[in-house]
Amino acid sequence: MNKVILMGRLTRKPDVRYTQGENSTCIARYTLAVNRRFRREGKKEADFISCVAFGRQGEIAEKYLMQGTK
Repeated sequence: MNKVILMGRLTRKPDVRYTQGENSTCIARYTLAVNRRFRREGKKEADFISCVAFGRQGEIAEKYLMQGTK
């Protein structure tokens, strides 16, 4: 199993939805803007990475993550 740690800024507030049914699950989608470490010709560049959080992590994302937070 591989592990990845991404540090960036949130592009917008997480989009949170709940599944239907007896045991509903929280699903939070958000995008991180991660600055590139190596730049060409001094220009700042960023990669935009889509993330999905399920269950308890999705609820935490809904509560604490806001646009622009690192």
